[in-house]
Amino acid sequence: MWRPIHLIGLELGFSVAKAVLYKQPVGATKSFIGDVVSVAKKDLLPGQILDGEGGSTVWGKLMPSKDSLSIKALPIGLAHNVKIIKTVKKGQVVSQTHVSSLKNSNALLLRREMEQDVISINGTYER
Repeated sequence: MWRPIHLIGLELGFSVAKAVLYKQPVGATKSFIGDVVSVAKKDLLPGQILDGEGGSTVWGKLMPSKDSLSIKALPIGLAHNVKIIKTVKKGQVVSQTHVSSLKNSNALLLRREMEQDVISINGTYER
C-alpha cells in the first residue's frame, strides 16, 4: 500500500519499540543512493533567507545521490537560515552555489563524510 503522507507520530513509536525490544536498527541505509534536495517554492532572490523544511521557501525532492552530487544540490536538511546569493527560479533545484557558505555543524560534517564515501566508490563527483 502506498501513501503520499507520513504518520510520523505512529512511525516513531514503532521504530523506537523495534530498536529497543528487538535490538534491530531502524532508519539506517547501507549506502548513500538517494538524496532529498531543496527545490524553490517561489522565485528566490539574493538576500533572502531559506527557512528549511516545512517553511515557505523550499520543499524537498528525492533524487539519486549521484545526480544531486553532480549538480551540488543543497540538501533540504541544510536549507535552514541560509542566505541566497544567486537568483533561483520557482521549481528549480537550489544548488550550493546559489547560497552563502554553509555553517559548520555536525550535520554538515556528516554530509561531507557521506559525499566522500560516494566519491571513493565511483570516483565521479568533484567539488
